[in-house]
Amino acid sequence: MVEVWEDIYGEHTDTSFDISGGGTGAGVSDLFNGQVDIAMMGREPEPEEIDQGLFAVPMLVDTVVGTVSVDNPVLEQLQEDGLTREELEAVFTREVTNWGDLVDADVDEEITVYGRSDTSAAYKQWGDFLAGEGSAYTENELEGFSDANHNGDQPVAEAVASSENAISLNNINYVYDLESGELEGDVRPVPLDRDGEGLSEAEDFYETRDEFLAAVEAGNYPFPPAREMFLASNGGFEGEAYDFVEWVLTEGQQYVREYGYVPLEEDRLEEAQERLAEGP
Repeated sequence: MVEVWEDIYGEHTDTSFDISGGGTGAGVSDLFNGQVDIAMMGREPEPEEIDQGLFAVPMLVDTVVGTVSVDNPVLEQLQEDGLTREELEAVFTREVTNWGDLVDADVDEEITVYGRSDTSAAYKQWGDFLAGEGSAYTENELEGFSDANHNGDQPVAEAVASSENAISLNNINYVYDLESGELEGDVRPVPLDRDGEGLSEAEDFYETRDEFLAAVEAGNYPFPPAREMFLASNGGFEGEAYDFVEWVLTEGQQYVREYGYVPLEEDRLEEAQERLAEGP
């Protein structure tokens, strides 16, 4: 999304950008090393980061979802019934290793689990979600459970697409077509059954990206794995960096939903604007 903002903002200013990925951990490290002016974060700052001078404001809501191949042997059942948090936890921690056992189907196929090898806040949030309220799996623990770990969303999506028995997690933009918002390609979302009674009407919103985003806004998809994304500086934002972040929190919000994210709620947006203006 920041790349989209960069393009639009750059049409009206002389500000130049040099954007690179690598995950939240890499971004924060580069920020403290003086290599970047702004870091993108997929989680709230840690207390020790704040003590070192990190200052962050939220910019939007991102959504992570469990993913499987379009050729998954029990895809139809997954789409009809979904999986509970507890069932997903059992899969990602290897308590359940067979698709037939997971959904009580006449299928004998071993589950392949793919994880993340980069310092991914999405993976951290997924670990928080899997463990349930008040607990968490660390990224290292999840990596240890996985059959293989990949560096970034795109490699994960490609690995899932090419393995009919695989399961992993992705940002929803790797599930839905960016232009049409429809389910396309070889990766499918795993619907979440929040109450263990199968997918209710309120939980059945995976057909299009717009339906999914509306469900997140309505509170029908949990936080985590939905999560706020942040822009951070070492100390307060200054100069061109301040001007850009101020634009993101005003005019820039109108573009968020179009590109597969959820804009900040009005109260939260006002808090972010006030925080930016006041500084650390």
